[in-house]
Amino acid sequence: MNLRIPGPTPLPPDVIEAVGQQMINHRGPEFEAIFAEITDALKQFFETKNDLYILTSSGTGSMEAAIVNTLSPGDRVLAVTIGVFGERFAKIARAYGADVVQMSYPMGQAANPAEVAEKIRNEGPFAAVLFTQNETSTGVTNDVEALAQAIHEAADPSPLILVDGISGVGAIRLRTDEWGIDVVVSGSQKAWMAPPGLAFISFSPKAWEAYAKAKMPRFYFDLGDAKKYALRNQTPATPAVSVLYGLQVSLRNMLAEGVDGTIARHTYIGDYCRKGVQELGLGLFAEPGHYSNTVTAVTLPEGMSASKTLATLRERYNIVAGSTKAPGVEMIRIGHMGYVSTADLDQVFAALRELLAERG
Repeated sequence: MNLRIPGPTPLPPDVIEAVGQQMINHRGPEFEAIFAEITDALKQFFETKNDLYILTSSGTGSMEAAIVNTLSPGDRVLAVTIGVFGERFAKIARAYGADVVQMSYPMGQAANPAEVAEKIRNEGPFAAVLFTQNETSTGVTNDVEALAQAIHEAADPSPLILVDGISGVGAIRLRTDEWGIDVVVSGSQKAWMAPPGLAFISFSPKAWEAYAKAKMPRFYFDLGDAKKYALRNQTPATPAVSVLYGLQVSLRNMLAEGVDGTIARHTYIGDYCRKGVQELGLGLFAEPGHYSNTVTAVTLPEGMSASKTLATLRERYNIVAGSTKAPGVEMIRIGHMGYVSTADLDQVFAALRELLAERG
């Protein structure tokens, strides 16, 4: 199967082999060595010296952890949304009692840093601003550096900056410390080339100051407990050991390529996908200048059904692509993060070329 959804992503053969290993004691020295190695490697790709914790959950769990460890019910929060997963971040904050002011951009567009800064100046103060680095529902990447700079300049003291980097970090540059990001989250099933089941969260000193005052309920996702256990390279509850085995191998491969090399590879494959799509005469849903290097949202010609196209790709060609997330838009999404080659994308282009030819 050519799995071209935006996650879970395909696994390299050595990762598949690694996840099949026998269990070990998660309180023993073998586990502690693995955990320490993985934590250090993740920090290099998060480009941070801040604390970083590994949670056993989907990426959504790390989004929830970001909220409940920094905020209290009633705190005013600015949620800048550009698609489905930005809206999820806002929904989590609202579920825990935050006073969420939502600043929504049309699907396909990126957030405008100047407009976000103006919103903060005119309607602040806000305890936190949350937004998505890379929105897989639309194939759009926000300019995190510009947004962070605008937020810092808009208020003194500036609000906490919480970033959903689930489908971006590890493939798209995010300089956590240099750009002053307080909390960044990600998930194992994306660019990290590991199975689903692990989430990652970096936490700045400013975030820890907020933690000391935060009153939202937390238990499983309490980073205070995570911090205590991380001091001896353990987790508070039983971790997803098999996923950690696979992640250890994938991170070793990524470090061999280097942070810059990994980002450059994703830039190349993103450009390759967009070029291939456009050569077929198909459209790109995302705003120019903000194309994602991990997923491409492809608009289809008038009269061409996205659902039927996806079904044919799956049944005839054994290609599984992502469905539309934009209401009323005939669109498919092609994932290209982590373990992906130009040959994988060429198969998709060849299949689409045949389907377009059949339509005349």
